[in-house]
Amino acid sequence: MIKQRTIGVVSCARADFGSLLPILKQIRLSPLLEEHVYVTGMHLSPEFGMTVEAVNEQGFERVERVERLLSSDTPTGIAKSVGLGTVGFAQSFSRFTPDMLVILGDRFDVLAAAVAALPFNVPIAHLHGGEVTEGAFDEATRHALTKMSHLHFTATDTYARRLKQMGEEDWRIVVFGAPGLDNLLEMKPKTKEEVARRFGFDPTRRILLVTFHPVTIEYQNTKDHIDEFLCALEACGEQTLFTYPNADTAGRAIIERINRFCAERDGAQVVVNAGQDWYVSLLSCVDGMVGNSSSGIIEAASFALPVVNAGIRQRGRLRGPNVVDSGHDRGGIEAAIRRILAPEFKRRLKGQGNPYGDGNASDRIIKRLEGVEIDRRLMVKKFVDRMIEA
Repeated sequence: MIKQRTIGVVSCARADFGSLLPILKQIRLSPLLEEHVYVTGMHLSPEFGMTVEAVNEQGFERVERVERLLSSDTPTGIAKSVGLGTVGFAQSFSRFTPDMLVILGDRFDVLAAAVAALPFNVPIAHLHGGEVTEGAFDEATRHALTKMSHLHFTATDTYARRLKQMGEEDWRIVVFGAPGLDNLLEMKPKTKEEVARRFGFDPTRRILLVTFHPVTIEYQNTKDHIDEFLCALEACGEQTLFTYPNADTAGRAIIERINRFCAERDGAQVVVNAGQDWYVSLLSCVDGMVGNSSSGIIEAASFALPVVNAGIRQRGRLRGPNVVDSGHDRGGIEAAIRRILAPEFKRRLKGQGNPYGDGNASDRIIKRLEGVEIDRRLMVKKFVDRMIEA
């Protein structure tokens, strides 16, 4: 009998679970692999919708909760959460140690899992390394995870090249695309009429999908950022659906203001999270997306959805022609919104591809997880010095 390799997969929120789900489904189908899902962070928070239930609904045999989230969005609370998460994962790995750990992105929850895995000699496979987001301390977390990881699944050639600049060996890095796009091939989006009925909108009017996260390297300015942002939205007068921000430093200031904004205005709604199926339907039928979410950079391009990327949180990420950047000032944001809603802007996007791949990343990732030897070559990392221009 073939011994199955246990792949631990860490998910901290509904957003990353959407990207990890195609991989988890492929693991379940593989005769060589079995999954062990670790849920942590926002998944376990009532404030953010207890989205662990969305994980449980998938019927995975092993789903383990790793508590870490403090009910605090202060710098002290975030730092303590990392420590609690590290302790939680260490306790978990002492009871059962997976053969490999799959992590995605740049969240501090994921950093806790990686730090805990190192003393247990668990090889780490990291998705979405090499990317740049200058407006969040996630930038530093992402690059730290690269140096702790043994395999790298990058979304583009540009990001793969950056990992090589960081001294990673070529054979450890493969460009696979963004696995979150795989979901888009499987789902049949609902119509605008169905979406409007679900969220209480007039289907004959334009709808904007809005997500605004804190700029964590400037968290002291969060209130100013969200106030300017909301003033721009009000000036445009479109129907708006807000989703909650991440559990980041100063995130509650954003939640408080968007809840008040929606309570005082017709045509403005807020949901903690829309759910994967409804979110894909929103991407397919709304008239524009506004905010600073990575979804506007990555997934929205697959629908040729016009996007306003406000501020610096996503600065440095590769983006398609569907994205218009603005500053944090209300005038710049308003002008960008009016630009993406112009009919000629939408027409220019017809036929444009997505720079993050073709939606078949998970198949390629699984083949790598099945085939890689877990041996000394994998575990002992070498630093490759490369010539750089003076």
